[in-house]
Amino acid sequence: MTCSSFASLRTGLLRLLPLTAALACASSAPPPPREFDGRQALEYARAQLAFGNRIPGTLPARRMGDWLDSMLRARADTVVVQAWDHTALDKKKLPLRNFLARFMPAATTRVLFFAHWDTRPRADGPNSTDSLAPVPGADDGASGVAVLLAMADNLHARAPKIGIDLLFVDGEDYGDFFASGTPDVLIGARWYADHPVAPLPQYAVLLDMIGDNTLQIHQEGFSLSAAPAVVEKIWGMAARLGYSSTFIGGAGGQITDDHVEFNRVGIPAVDIIDLDYPWWHTKDDTIDKISATSLQIVGDVMMGVVREERP
Repeated sequence: MTCSSFASLRTGLLRLLPLTAALACASSAPPPPREFDGRQALEYARAQLAFGNRIPGTLPARRMGDWLDSMLRARADTVVVQAWDHTALDKKKLPLRNFLARFMPAATTRVLFFAHWDTRPRADGPNSTDSLAPVPGADDGASGVAVLLAMADNLHARAPKIGIDLLFVDGEDYGDFFASGTPDVLIGARWYADHPVAPLPQYAVLLDMIGDNTLQIHQEGFSLSAAPAVVEKIWGMAARLGYSSTFIGGAGGQITDDHVEFNRVGIPAVDIIDLDYPWWHTKDDTIDKISATSLQIVGDVMMGVVREERP
């Protein structure tokens, strides 16, 4: 889960101008109807954990990827699969796959939501009691994917007014986040940022660790720097839906996560993440640590943002 040239920064700022203008009009409007199903999202999280540890290069990861591909093809207008091999620092060759589900693929006005679908091979978090154990990834991975899949249900049932992309990236959590250049983390997001599918989105929203039973989402620091208008849009929608006690205003901490790769290439991206999760990178990141209620809140806000976007 750490710059861009002046030209990239200028591009990112230009993308934000229409968003800033729209915020004033949207702030006083009633929220859109709620359609997201948090209980179904929880079942999608449970289904992911049933595959086992989704570590790149393993059989559970291959089976999970095949399942994800089939789920998306049954819902999206088009599905793009990016497949490549990554040679890690430990010399292992990792077969990786990104999945991009597109709704209204011909639309040039687009927004992208994304999450990572892999899990960490070692439980090396600060509260870990077994550093050799893999991480089940109920919150760290499965929760974001679950919300995206439930969003796909909504987008399949009723098409959006603009193009919506749901991106599932691989290889986010394989290596050492503190290694120089972080070559073995954020792998799928980096690959997609360097090999994007056109048309490009106006902005991107990362969902990572958003199922915690005691969910509290602060405004992540890199997100505020790169995409302040998008942060304001999302927190404004949360307030209108009555979720201000979950989407908390004001700057929180910064984290090296998949969104920084999008910001690197000039696509404004925000990270929706609860940084206070005691079971982060431990063997105890299990299904009982996440809830349908938390997934419901995040899903309501994301679908609210989707439904208010116009070409």
